[in-house]
Amino acid sequence: MLNTLIIGANGYAGVELANILIRHPHIKIIGLLVSENSIDIGKPLSEVYPRMKNIIDLPLISIKSMSFKTDRIDLVFFATSHEVSYKLVPNFLDMGCIVFDLSGAFRVKDKKFYDDFYGFSHKNEKILRKAVYGLAEFQCDKIKKAQLIALPGCYPTISQLALRPLVDNGLINKSQYPVINAISGVSGTGRKATINNHFCEISLKAYGVFNHRHHLEIVKNLGIPVIFIPHIGNFSRGILATITCLLKIGIKKENITKAFHNAYHNKPFVRLYQKGFPTLNSIVRLPYCDIGFEVKDNHLIIVAVEDNLLKGAASQAVQCMNIRFGFPETQSII
Repeated sequence: MLNTLIIGANGYAGVELANILIRHPHIKIIGLLVSENSIDIGKPLSEVYPRMKNIIDLPLISIKSMSFKTDRIDLVFFATSHEVSYKLVPNFLDMGCIVFDLSGAFRVKDKKFYDDFYGFSHKNEKILRKAVYGLAEFQCDKIKKAQLIALPGCYPTISQLALRPLVDNGLINKSQYPVINAISGVSGTGRKATINNHFCEISLKAYGVFNHRHHLEIVKNLGIPVIFIPHIGNFSRGILATITCLLKIGIKKENITKAFHNAYHNKPFVRLYQKGFPTLNSIVRLPYCDIGFEVKDNHLIIVAVEDNLLKGAASQAVQCMNIRFGFPETQSII
C-alpha cells in the first residue's frame, strides 16, 4: 500500500481526488491537509462535502500541524494554489516522495513564463527541469520515471488533446492560428467565494484574452501559436471548447479521422465521435475528454468537452499515478 497525502483536500479538485483514491486498492490515504487559515480545519471531509458521508470521514488537518513521519509518506497530491505548491513541493521531494502537483508551479520550463503570468520569479530551476508535464496520453514513458509530475491546467488539457494529433501529423496550415473558444463552469475559479464566482452575478463572458496564463502553457507544450479565448458560464462544472483551424491544401476528413484514431484508439480516457459533436452532459462527473469534428473545404471545426475537475484535474492526476506505478491506467477511475 502507498501511504498518500492530499494537500488542499477541501477544494473542488481535492475532494474529487479523495473520492477516487479512497477506492484504489493500492492507496492508503493517511492525511487530508488544508491551509492553516482554513475554516474547515478539524471537520471531517464528509461534513464539508456531505456526499462523502460514510465514504471518507477523515478529518481535515492544518498543513502547519502536520506531524507525519517522513518514512510513512510515499505519495503527495497537491490540489493547491501555485504559491503553496511552489513553497512545499521541494520539501516532499527531498523526503523522497513522489509528487503530483495540480497547480501551475512547475508546468512550464521557461522561467520568464512565471514572471509574466504568475507574478513571481521562479528560483527552483533544478526542480523545474526535473518536472514531467502530466498530459497522460502523450507523456507516458516520462511519467513512468518521474518523481514530480506537473499536471496540465484544465484548459490546456482539452486544447492539447484536441489539437496535438493534428500538429504531430503536420495537418494544420500554420499561416492561420487555431482559434480556441473555451467555456468553463464556475468551479474552475476555485471554491473560495468571491463576487466573480457568485452564481447570481455570473453571465457568460470572455476573460483573460491574450493574457491568460493557460494561453502560454498551451503554446509552449503544443509547439504552435494559437488564439485562446477563455469564457466562464453560469454552470457548475465542465468545459466545452470549439476550435477552428485552417488545414493544409489536400487534407481531407479521412486524414483527420486517421490522426485521431492513431493517437487515441488505445487511450481509455479519450472518446472520439464518428459524427456530430459531444455535449457537456456527456462528460460531467466522468473522467473523459470527448472529441468530435467536421471538415468543409480546408476548414476544420473541433468540439471537445471534459469535466474540468476530473480529466482537467483529479482523474488525470490519478491516471498519471497509475501509469507511474504500473497499475492499470483506469484503476479506481472507471
